[in-house]
Amino acid sequence: MTKEYNAEIQKLFLEMMMQDAASYVRVQNIYNPENFDRSLRTVAAFIKKHSDDHKTLPTYEQIRATTGVELKPVPELNEGHYDWFMQEFESFTRRQELERAILKSADLLEKGDFDPVEKLIKDAVQISLTKDMGTDYFADPKARIDRYFNSGGQVSTGWPQLDRLLYGGFSRGELNIFAGGSGSGKSLVMMNIALSWLQMGLSGVYISLELSEELCGLRTDAMLTGMSTKDIRKDIDTTTMKVRLVSKKAGQYRVKALPAQSTVNDIRSYLKEVQIQTGIKVDFVMVDYLDLLMPVSAKVSPNDLFVKDKYVSEELRNLAKELGVLFVTASQLNRSAVEEVEFDHSHISGGISKINTADNVFGIFTSRAMRERGRYQIQCMKSRSSTGVGQKIDLEYNIETMRITDPGLDSNDGTGPAKVSSIMNQIKSKVMDSEETGKFERATGTPAWEQAPKVNGEVNSSRLKSMLAGIKKAE
Repeated sequence: MTKEYNAEIQKLFLEMMMQDAASYVRVQNIYNPENFDRSLRTVAAFIKKHSDDHKTLPTYEQIRATTGVELKPVPELNEGHYDWFMQEFESFTRRQELERAILKSADLLEKGDFDPVEKLIKDAVQISLTKDMGTDYFADPKARIDRYFNSGGQVSTGWPQLDRLLYGGFSRGELNIFAGGSGSGKSLVMMNIALSWLQMGLSGVYISLELSEELCGLRTDAMLTGMSTKDIRKDIDTTTMKVRLVSKKAGQYRVKALPAQSTVNDIRSYLKEVQIQTGIKVDFVMVDYLDLLMPVSAKVSPNDLFVKDKYVSEELRNLAKELGVLFVTASQLNRSAVEEVEFDHSHISGGISKINTADNVFGIFTSRAMRERGRYQIQCMKSRSSTGVGQKIDLEYNIETMRITDPGLDSNDGTGPAKVSSIMNQIKSKVMDSEETGKFERATGTPAWEQAPKVNGEVNSSRLKSMLAGIKKAE
């Protein structure tokens, strides 16, 4: 049976709040004078204004003198009565807000403005009092720490250097942005991360507002098979076989092209449809890219990039939290970043609004010469979960297959400069050779480094200098 909250019950709500200031404070987050009957609306508004202005509830006399309505104390109230009040007031508020949202939605639908309707209804339905008291910091430190690191988060990006910078990888419910100039490889970076997650067994969706589904698929074919797009065209059968072999152990993957100026609601609807029709549990979402989306919650000119991107980034982050997925998108760097080798917040197109919202922001630094030499650099511009801001990592890029890999600190495949530890190992090896052949004299009371090596040691020293010069030249 539907509950009716007539004027008498609403008046009782106000009287109970007046009698117990703590109850009024507890319902403040959902208290709205517009929800009350017309005969009580001025009283509800006066109580709110007086409380906001003077940090205390008005007296019964003040209410009567100001509004002409008389409220009376309710005798013999106990804790059980206030439990009833909290439950009923929450239900009353939700009903009133939903009724108003439905009426407002009807007007919007008549005007053909469909996008805000879902948010209006959703916000009204989700109205509730704050019952979650948060985390008791001292209660169980071990469980609290485990919950942070094991609650579906800290998923490896596939690049160990980036994982170390982020203390483990990306977390679910966070918004991660890769920013780069036109042609810098934003899509390639996202596709490479998506492929790494697929090979870990995660399932996901790649949404492109710029590239066709076929081109996205072809690029992933090249990364997955290790074949260039030219070789794929020549040997489609081999490509097909390799893709099918990988699919047996990989997660499920959908690539979807949406038109530019789509909204977060379009993305949300598509994801729901994917889950309903295919049964896929979506673990990650890649959106290529943020700058091409339009906000749902406000009408903004596409030319007002700061405000537009602020709303879009907030809506994307809310979507990531709502779905509990790994979420990666991209953004443009502005013209001032073209000649720069180090990026900061001023180089982000549209300003700092999206950076403020995002959990992690990375700049992609590369050039044509770097790509030809097989090099990419990722610069950390913002990180909420680590101290990696300002740090850089170097990745290797295969221009034929478009695969971006992390060479690690110990490898040197000959396509780029020798790594630090590799150089140090070579130096250590040469020094050991020198000691074995030159036989440093270790006179009592005289440090070895003050002794002159014999001829063989001098020869090996020359060889060592020559080797270092060669390494420097190679870099």
